[in-house]
Amino acid sequence: MFDGRWRTMVDQGVKPVGSALRRTGISADHLTGTGLVMAGATAVAIGSGRLFLGLVLLGLAAIPDLLDGAVAKASGTSSQRGAFFDSVADRVTDALVLGGIAWHFALSRGGLAPMLPFAVLGASTLISYERAKAESLGYEAKGGLMERAERIILLAVGLAFPVVLVPVLWLMLAATLLTAGQRFVKVWKQASIELPAKPERPVGHVSERWRAWREANGTERTPRSVTDWRGYGARRSSRDARRRAPQAWRRRAGSRRP
Repeated sequence: MFDGRWRTMVDQGVKPVGSALRRTGISADHLTGTGLVMAGATAVAIGSGRLFLGLVLLGLAAIPDLLDGAVAKASGTSSQRGAFFDSVADRVTDALVLGGIAWHFALSRGGLAPMLPFAVLGASTLISYERAKAESLGYEAKGGLMERAERIILLAVGLAFPVVLVPVLWLMLAATLLTAGQRFVKVWKQASIELPAKPERPVGHVSERWRAWREANGTERTPRSVTDWRGYGARRSSRDARRRAPQAWRRRAGSRRP
């Protein structure tokens, strides 16, 4: 939802910042790596029960993730490698932060409470996989109610007000599963409008294998013209005449005997 409505506006707003950072020699990969380090520190802070510190570190980890694309565009270094690194870093960040919350629940609540953030992580991974798989097949699967930006915002609210952290996680789980369903239906509709492919003959058909063998061995026959068949008949008559010649000579020689 955030990408579809405000992503372009945010990119335009951080473009001057990306240009300024480029002049300092900082690359997009540096920012992505910094975000990963901050995410690890966020997980440790949350896991140890210091939720407010985790909130601050989460905000600091989000800043490099917001600026790495602007720096890449400003420096002209946008590439498939950078996009891959950024996408993997986002998944690792999600796992670290939600893992830190699960760690905190295991220490403070016990029981099955740690399973809730892990369920949110699984649903988040599902919608990321749906988008990646759809784009690899040539379809578009962006959008939905609960994308990554919305999840970060809700997590920040839960860390700022710990009393609502559990309800926030339940809300995230429900909205993320709904987003997974929305993306599935979206890609399903795109794939359903394609015409079915025309059925082809099996590759291993006997006639095709025989034709391939003849072509490989140089024995593929070409259609003969009428002149070719007439010449073939004349040559065959000549061969037959030569075969009959010795037999006729023997009959004549036998008739002259006394």
